[in-house]
Amino acid sequence: MATPDNPLLDFSTLPRFDLIRPEHIGPAIDTLLDEARAAVARAETLTDPDWDSFVAPLDDATERLGRAWNQVNHLQAVVNTPALREAYNQNLPKLSQFSTEVGQNLALFAQYKKIAASPQYQDLSRAQKKIIENALRDFRLSGAELDEAGKRRFAAISEELASLSAKYEQNVLDATDAFVHYVEDEAELAGVPDDVKAACRAAAEAEGRSGFKLTLHMPCYLPLLQYGENRALRERLYHAYVTRASEFGPAERDNSSLIERILTLRTELAGLLGYPGYGDYSLATKMAESPAQVLEFLRDLGRRAKPFAARDRAELEAFAREQLGLHDLSSWDVPFVSEKLKEARYSFSEQEVKAHFTEPVVLAGLFGVIEKLFGVRAEADEAPLWHPDARFYRLTDREGRLVGQFYLDLYARPNKRGGAWMDDCRNRRRRGSGQQTPLVYLTCNFGRGSESRPATFSHDEVITLFHEFGHGLHQLLTEVDELGVAGINGVEWDAVELPSQFMENFCWEWEVVSGMSAHIDTGEPLPRELFDRMLAAKNFLSGMQTVRQLEFGLFDMELHSRFLPGRDRVLDLLQRVRDEVAVNRPPAYDRLPCAFTHIFSGGYAAGYFSYKWAEVLSADAYGAFEERGGIDSETGERFRREILAVGGSRPALESFRAFRGREPSLEALLRHNGMVAEPA
Repeated sequence: MATPDNPLLDFSTLPRFDLIRPEHIGPAIDTLLDEARAAVARAETLTDPDWDSFVAPLDDATERLGRAWNQVNHLQAVVNTPALREAYNQNLPKLSQFSTEVGQNLALFAQYKKIAASPQYQDLSRAQKKIIENALRDFRLSGAELDEAGKRRFAAISEELASLSAKYEQNVLDATDAFVHYVEDEAELAGVPDDVKAACRAAAEAEGRSGFKLTLHMPCYLPLLQYGENRALRERLYHAYVTRASEFGPAERDNSSLIERILTLRTELAGLLGYPGYGDYSLATKMAESPAQVLEFLRDLGRRAKPFAARDRAELEAFAREQLGLHDLSSWDVPFVSEKLKEARYSFSEQEVKAHFTEPVVLAGLFGVIEKLFGVRAEADEAPLWHPDARFYRLTDREGRLVGQFYLDLYARPNKRGGAWMDDCRNRRRRGSGQQTPLVYLTCNFGRGSESRPATFSHDEVITLFHEFGHGLHQLLTEVDELGVAGINGVEWDAVELPSQFMENFCWEWEVVSGMSAHIDTGEPLPRELFDRMLAAKNFLSGMQTVRQLEFGLFDMELHSRFLPGRDRVLDLLQRVRDEVAVNRPPAYDRLPCAFTHIFSGGYAAGYFSYKWAEVLSADAYGAFEERGGIDSETGERFRREILAVGGSRPALESFRAFRGREPSLEALLRHNGMVAEPA
C-alpha cells in the first residue's frame, strides 16, 4: 500500500475520501514518517541554516504527514467503523512519538537558535519571525531542555496521553450510540414535534420495527427534553445522557479511571518542565497570564451573573409550580419548563421559528452575509466525499479568484462524533508552483430533512452554523503564506473563538434573518413581529446560561491548577464549583466529567475559559458594526484585514487593538447578555 496507489499519499489534488480504506492508513503513515525523519536528519546537519534551507524543507515533510493524518482523524470522527478505529489507534502512537522526537530534538532547537541569532533574521517577514519565536517556545514546552531521563519520561507521558484521550472520546461515542429506547405508543411522545417523531419512526422502520426509536443524538434528545410532555420519558433519556461513559454503564466504556490517569499524567508532565500545574503549562501559549488571572476573570463574571441566574431559576420554579403543577423542578424538567415559559411570555415557540429556517435558504443567507462583509462568494463545487450527507464548496473573491474551499457535513448519524466543529485539511501556503489555498471541514449534527422536504433548523442551530463558519473564515481568509501562523495556526487558544462568536451576532439582525428565512410550507419569510418577540426573548435565561458556562470553565481550570489527583476527588471538586456558581443542581448520579470531551479529548484542557474570554473580544468587536448600524462592508473589510487575514502572525490582543483602536471592554458582553443592572 506504500505506493502511488495509496490515496493518502496523493497530494496532487483534493483528498480522495471515496477511496481511502483502513488498510491504507498504516503504510501511508509509515512512508510519510520515514520522509519526515529523513528531512529532520538533513536539517540537523546544516552548517548555516536559514529559512529556505531549514524551515521550508521541514514544513514540506511535516505538512504532508499532517495532511494525511488530518484525513484519517476526520474520517474516524464522521464515519467511525471498527476497522477504521483499529487503524487509527494503531497509528496514533507513531504520530505521538514523532511529535515528541521533534519537540525534544536539541539539534533542531540549536538550528532555530542559530537562525534567531543570525544577521539574516532581521530580513525575515513578521510571520516568519513569529514562527521562529513560537518554535523556540514550543521546544522548551516539549521538553527539549530536559535531561535524557526526563525526555524519555516526557515522551512516554505524551504517547500515553494521546492514546488515553482517543479512548476517552471513543467511549463517549460508543456510549452515545449504544443507548436506544423504543416507544410503541405515540401518545408517549405527546408534545414532541412532528418532524422529530417522523425521524424516530423512520429510524425504527429501518430496523424492521414498529413504533419509534429514541437515541441520545442531539436531533432526537434535545427536542424530547424541550417539548416532551412525558416527564418519566424525559427523566429516562436525561439519566442515560448524563451517565454516558461512566460506572453506570459497561466497564469497558467507563471513563472514570481514564480521567484520573489523564489528570495524573498532565500534572506530572507540567512538573517535569517546572510548572506548578498543568494550568500554568497550558497558559504558556495563551493570552491569559496565569490560572489565578483566569479564575478571577471567571469569578468576577460569576459575581455579576449569578443574581440574574438566581432570578431566572426563581421565575422557572414559580411558573412550573403555578402553571404546570410541578413543585419539584428537576434537571430533566428545566428545558421543558423553559420552553413553556418562553412561549407564555413571548408568545412563540422554537418550533414556530424553526419552520421558517429551511436549510437551502439559511445557507444562501449565510453565504450572502459573508459576501457583504468580506467580499467573497461561496459556490457549490465538486470533490470526493466520505458520505452522501457531505457537500463541497469553493470561495472566490470579487475578481473570481479562488480563495479557499470547504466541506460541509450538517446531519447527525450513527458513528459520527457529536457536537459541531471546524478543522483544517490544508492550510494556505506560498509554493514555487503558486499559491496553495486553504481547505477546511465544517461539521454539525443537525436533523436531516426528507426527499420531499428540506431540513429545518432551530434558531440555535442557525447560530451554531454561523459560529462554525466563523472558525472556517479564520482559516479561509488568511493572507499569511507561512504554515505555522496562517489562519488559526499560532493564534492563542483563548482568542480562537473571536471570529466564531463574532459571526453569531448577525443571526440577531433583522436584515439577515429576514433574508435567510422561508417557511417550509408557505415560503414566507419570518414575520417581523415574530422576530421582535425573538429579540425580546434573546436574553431569556441568559444569567442561567452564563453561570453554566462559568461552571464548566471554573471546573476545568481548578481541575488543572489546584487539583491533586489521588488526593482529591473529581466529583467533589465539581460539587464545590457548583456550590459557588450554579443555580441548577443536577442529581447525584450526574457524571459530567465522564463525557466532558472538550477538556479530556478535545484540546480545551485548562482552556474552556476561552469561550467567555473570547466572547469579551467578540462582543466588543461586533460593537464596531453596531455603531455603523449592522452589516457594513467597510467595517467588514477592516475586520478581515486586522483579525482574519493576519492569523497567528501577531498577538491576538494586538490584532484586536488594530481593529477596535483600543483595549477590549467587558461592558459589551454584559450588555449583549442583558446584565447591565442588578435584577429587581
